Amino acid sequence: MARATDALARKLDMEEERFPLENTRNIGIMAHIDAGKTTTTERILYYTGRTHRMGEVDDGAAVMDWMIQEQERGITITSAATTCYWKDHRINIIDTPGHVDFTVEVERSLRVLDGSVAIFCSVGGVEPQSETVWRQADKYKIPRIAYVNKMDRIGADFFFVLGMMKDRLKVNAVPIQLPIGVEDGFKGVIELVSMKARVYLDELGTRWEEVSIPEEYVDQATRYRERLLDS
Repeated sequence: MARATDALARKLDMEEERFPLENTRNIGIMAHIDAGKTTTTERILYYTGRTHRMGEVDDGAAVMDWMIQEQERGITITSAATTCYWKDHRINIIDTPGHVDFTVEVERSLRVLDGSVAIFCSVGGVEPQSETVWRQADKYKIPRIAYVNKMDRIGADFFFVLGMMKDRLKVNAVPIQLPIGVEDGFKGVIELVSMKARVYLDELGTRWEEVSIPEEYVDQATRYRERLLDS
């Protein structure tokens, strides 16, 4: 037991030397139920090399849904934390519940966060629990970045969600990416910072290539880049 404790202490000391406090970030994932919080977290773990396969909520195989009840019901009940590493930073990720019955779990998590990713369904937009957790984040002055998920779903509308954020959350939502296509035609994103397009080469988006912005999107991208710079 003592050896195990000493080994753990040495590991923590080495990690502290490699990733000092200024290179550590506590990031929360928050949204309405079924917006895709846990699935998004699983993708982050996969793309950062933390896991070697994408756990699926529907299969009960998500790393973040560790309780039997969560695996059976396909929802997050308690906040779950994990760690990944990216560009010399240690990122502690907290996946929070989206169901209204577990709102207190979200508030507990917000107190320790440096920032949060607010996920919105591209079909449902700003839903009731989205508003609740957004107001909670306002209370604790948590910086947020919004992620519009499920762009391949029937009825997906990125700009509809953008408008809902402005109307319901009273925020100046400024995109840094624009979608290329929608629903079955969704095939990538336009990066407004670099003014390049990223086109996915497979269904899961595990492979992509950077290309010039498609001609039919150039005017739109130029307008939104100007808004980004003006903001």
